[in-house]
Amino acid sequence: MADLYIIHGWTYTVEPWKKTIALLRDKGISVKMLHVPGLTEESKKEFTIYDYMKWADREIPDGAVALGHSNGGRILLNLCAAKPDKLKYLILLDAAGIYEPSMRKKIVEKLAKIGKPLKKIKLVDKVFHRVTGSTDYSRAPENMKKTLANMIESDKELDFSKVKTKTFILWGKKDTTTPPRQGTAMYEKLPNAELKFYANWTHAPYISSPEELARALGALVERMKK
Repeated sequence: MADLYIIHGWTYTVEPWKKTIALLRDKGISVKMLHVPGLTEESKKEFTIYDYMKWADREIPDGAVALGHSNGGRILLNLCAAKPDKLKYLILLDAAGIYEPSMRKKIVEKLAKIGKPLKKIKLVDKVFHRVTGSTDYSRAPENMKKTLANMIESDKELDFSKVKTKTFILWGKKDTTTPPRQGTAMYEKLPNAELKFYANWTHAPYISSPEELARALGALVERMKK
């Protein structure tokens, strides 16, 4: 069993995670990055939150420590709500899961607006992703656009009170995708959680602050071993 399992967010490559993972492994922490179907593993299926919960349940051993970034956090929150004894510890990194009525429209419009002018300029698109952690929604296949809509709609039904797992919430104050207010809302809704904000982190601290993220995760994993 790995020391830490990671479910990435809405991205088509885990390449930007490599530095953080390498730094964790240098600390002696074993890490397994899971590849989400339809994103970093190609699929033509339209997924629901229940599909992803079943997938995560198969991929992560019982009693493990797991981290979910953005949509990955949403998946793990739903899994832990359904199976309270599944994980030993849960780490939420700028996680999705808080339902805001206008959020679906805002996210779709924002990502489409970002992607449209950039997709013609490959170098600019690459640099933009590395700086912000944003994904080009406009290039997503239709099934994954529908999957994203399913994910956002699922937040209406997420019952945080059922997540009994000890949870550590790490959040960037510069996050404009899942803003800090959502981190506070999760902390207030979860019955067994700790929350820490980081001044310089964006929505993707594995891009903006990989060294600091590795230090934070390393300290948490060592704390969990005690």
